[in-house]
Amino acid sequence: MRLLDRLRNPRRRDNRTAHHLDMLVRRHGFVVGDHSYGRPKVRFPETGARLTIGRFCSIADKVEIFLGGNHRTDWVTTFPFAAFPERWPGAGALGDGYHRTRGDVTIGSDVWLASGATIMSGVTVGHGAVIGARCVVSRDVPPYAIMAGNPARLARRRFDEPTVAALLETAWWDLPDAEITSLMPLLSSGDVPALIAAVRALRARSS
Repeated sequence: MRLLDRLRNPRRRDNRTAHHLDMLVRRHGFVVGDHSYGRPKVRFPETGARLTIGRFCSIADKVEIFLGGNHRTDWVTTFPFAAFPERWPGAGALGDGYHRTRGDVTIGSDVWLASGATIMSGVTVGHGAVIGARCVVSRDVPPYAIMAGNPARLARRRFDEPTVAALLETAWWDLPDAEITSLMPLLSSGDVPALIAAVRALRARSS
């Protein structure tokens, strides 16, 4: 596409998350699922913690995902002397233990991360969850939960427990694209029982 075309039609640019994070995926072995879109800022990707983002995620502007950066609250000081060896000769011998991570970040499929949401290290966000604008998420989020506030708290669940269990069983996001295309009218409706029945029928035919 020509540059002029891109300027006239900004929504036609490649906004896939896999495209935006391609260098980090290749360098650190992160996993980004198909069809997810948006450009999160990944902080401290070098910590060794793993980032996994599922399929069909919607990631708004100013979303940040932390894979580390935690200072040592169990030490006397939280100041990272070893990060400034020129300023503090000999501090390099202390190693890089001042820099901590709580572990991998896993974001399920069909997750919506709203504007300004922050995901801290060690967190798993379940399939179908919604993280509200400017939430700071430091604990695991159940599937199909809607989180709001800072710190993030459960506002409500999108569906009742039997419906959530059935949706997780169908895992529609793992179907081939052609089958998902046929399901788009149901996926874009409130008829959850019909969607569940349709996916079950598709899986039964292919088994």
